[in-house]
Amino acid sequence: MNTMAKSFLLGCAALCGSATSSIACTGISLTAKDGSYVQARTIEGAALKLISEYVIIPRGYEMQSYTPNAKNGMKFTAKYGVVGLCVVEKEFIAEGMNEAGLSTGLFFFPNYGSYLPYNPEEADRSVGDLQLNAWMLSQFATVDEVKEAVTSGKVRVVGLDAGSVVHYRIGDKSGRQVVLEFVDGVPHFYENAVGVLTNSPGFPWHLANLNNYVNLFPGSAPNQLLGQQALSPFGGNSGMLGLPGDATPPSRFVRAAFFRNTSPQRPDGFSTVTQCFHILNNFDIPIGIEHKKGEGPDIPSATQWTSAIDLTNGRVYYKTSYNNAIRCIDLNDIDFAKVKYQWHPMDKTESQPVEMIKIE
Repeated sequence: MNTMAKSFLLGCAALCGSATSSIACTGISLTAKDGSYVQARTIEGAALKLISEYVIIPRGYEMQSYTPNAKNGMKFTAKYGVVGLCVVEKEFIAEGMNEAGLSTGLFFFPNYGSYLPYNPEEADRSVGDLQLNAWMLSQFATVDEVKEAVTSGKVRVVGLDAGSVVHYRIGDKSGRQVVLEFVDGVPHFYENAVGVLTNSPGFPWHLANLNNYVNLFPGSAPNQLLGQQALSPFGGNSGMLGLPGDATPPSRFVRAAFFRNTSPQRPDGFSTVTQCFHILNNFDIPIGIEHKKGEGPDIPSATQWTSAIDLTNGRVYYKTSYNNAIRCIDLNDIDFAKVKYQWHPMDKTESQPVEMIKIE
């Protein structure tokens, strides 16, 4: 097994887990009153610490995709500059945005998605599933351009490892968002009006499952009589009584859909970004619930980082389990014609900075 394959398999175990212990990634989106459109998400790795970096891809940079055999897949040159948040390898962009305002992200999709078998004779048009984000972001400006290219048959998406299948969230600064899923190698695009994505099962199943919660509503349930017995809520938010609270993908999808779609609209992009972080705090996965007692890895949280991307204003925000301070990369400050290809750790140090308040 070559070095790339070993590195990938290690990362796949951390990023994707297994069929019996799936990893939880939760995505939401919000639009501000001024039209600013934000896509946000968490990323988890409950087995061990993910190698997490941000990468800057300049215009004109030449890339080549991995295949299951080696780094011998399709070659492509960046038409647009890109800022990506990567896991395991700097080429594996999990979430990112380009200078045209297109944003894409991948989410683990086990047991329901599948690609065409890898054909070495078609290596020159094959793109690894974990590099599809890099290809989409570097080549296209809108959702429609991505749909046309993916369905044209000019590119063949291949799985870099049999245990790793993902689906994708794709949005542009118009506020439109779609979900891309591959089943038996066939791409399926779904308009995402609910603005939420998690993991398996497939996206249409999650939409149908929302009907099981038609009785939920924001606010409190009214007092009522059960025969002669007076009933009243114990506290606020009783209208959401029955909202699932576990970490499975179906439960997170329902919870995120209700949180997202009952969230007050904020005035601008940055206040909407902070609102996304507040909502996604509810989806942090603590170490311990997915492992037998005493067997969890020595990391602060399974939720290793959370990002919020303002597609309208061209800014990528993130925070990590090691440092909850929100950091920002402003694409407007980057000259993608001159900047060098580069990558850096998302955390310079694994210690949470604490502001000490001096009392006089």
